[in-house]
Amino acid sequence: MEWTTDNNTLKKTFTFADFTEAFAFMTKVAITAEKMNHHPTWTNTYNTVSFALSTHDAGNIVTDKDRKLAKEIDRLATNR
Repeated sequence: MEWTTDNNTLKKTFTFADFTEAFAFMTKVAITAEKMNHHPTWTNTYNTVSFALSTHDAGNIVTDKDRKLAKEIDRLATNR
C-alpha cells in the first residue's frame, strides 16, 4: 500500500502479526522521528499502526519533512 494524500496529510496504515511487533515498529519510528525532529501523528490499535503526517509549524501541510519521514517509516516497516 502506498501513502495517500488526504486533507493536507500523508496517510498510511501498517498491519503486524501482533501487538508486540507493532509496538517494536513504533519504537523504531519514535527514535527515527526524534532524530529528525519531526514527530508523527499516529494511532495504534493492537496490531495496526496508522499515520497522518503533516508539518505543524508550516500550517499543517505536507512538506519535504513529511515525505522524508514517510520514506524512513517505509524502510523500517520493510526491515522488520
